[in-house]
Parts: sequence; C-alpha cells; structure tokens
Amino acid sequence: MGQYCVGQQVEMKKGHPCGANCWRIIRVGMDIRIKCENCGRSVLIPRSRFERRVKCVLSESNEAED
Repeated sequence: MGQYCVGQQVEMKKGHPCGANCWRIIRVGMDIRIKCENCGRSVLIPRSRFERRVKCVLSESNEAED
C-alpha cells in the first residue's frame, strides 16, 4: 500500500487500551514496531496486519535522511 518510515505518526482504526489512538513508527521491516504516544508501550505487528489497521498518516518523519 503506502511507504512507511521511521518517525511517522499514524492513527490506527482501533484505539489502545490507555485511550490514545496515536502511534509513532519506530521500526520498519517485515514487521513494524509502533509506540503509543500516550503511555509509551511498543507493539510489534506484521506489516500485512499493520497496513490493514492503519487509518491515516498524521505526520511525516521528522528525522534527517542520510
């Protein structure tokens, strides 16, 4: 589907139990690790499941590209 990179902020279709719905991507590969912006919990999910569950990209990466 889309190109995802480290540092992007995404909104998922289903919220986290802490009440937040905003996540930051911290690892990209066959699996994607995302971190809750509210409580700091990180979750590793397969890319196919991530692409089905992502609602929209809220902000682009703020890290410098080398």
